[in-house]
Amino acid sequence: MVERGITPSQTIGPFFHFSLTPSDYDFRGIIGDNLVTPDVVGEPIRIAGRLLDGGGDPVRDAMIEIWQADGAGRYPGREARANVAFKGLGRAATSKEGVFGFTTVKPGAVPGPEDRPQAPHINVGVFARGMLKRLFTRIYFDGEPGNEADAILALVPADRRATLIARRDGVSDGLPLFVFDIRLQGERETVFFEA
Repeated sequence: MVERGITPSQTIGPFFHFSLTPSDYDFRGIIGDNLVTPDVVGEPIRIAGRLLDGGGDPVRDAMIEIWQADGAGRYPGREARANVAFKGLGRAATSKEGVFGFTTVKPGAVPGPEDRPQAPHINVGVFARGMLKRLFTRIYFDGEPGNEADAILALVPADRRATLIARRDGVSDGLPLFVFDIRLQGERETVFFEA
């Protein structure tokens, strides 16, 4: 028997973009970076940011996925409280500069632990080459009154909470712009959650 040694691990392969980042293959009708539909409830906004590695360099060929409630705090789905017309799920590829962006609505408060309302937030998944598991984080909004009472945000040490807060930064395409950078490691690493 010939010993072959350890084979390298390739988690996603050279085919990462195929079927995952729709702008390259025009799957936008199914899933994309624009979650706004004509009948969506909520204030339309733009979210933009960069995905950065531990050295502050851009991570390209990655995918950012978001899942959120509409402006009334309703997730898409079939249960009684759901908004069946709202997409709620979006995906965006990172550019060569690590830039990603979404057009969506500012979410409303949703029930949290012990049915206490959670501050408006967007759930985020990060997929990239070399990662064995996707990373989970959240986007909260700067100046949101519910941030102080949010049970999940309260679990994060006070000096790290800023890594979860999108800051308002003018207007993009006529919509309020919120900037949210994701740092995978190093100084000011984004807080990631186990899921």
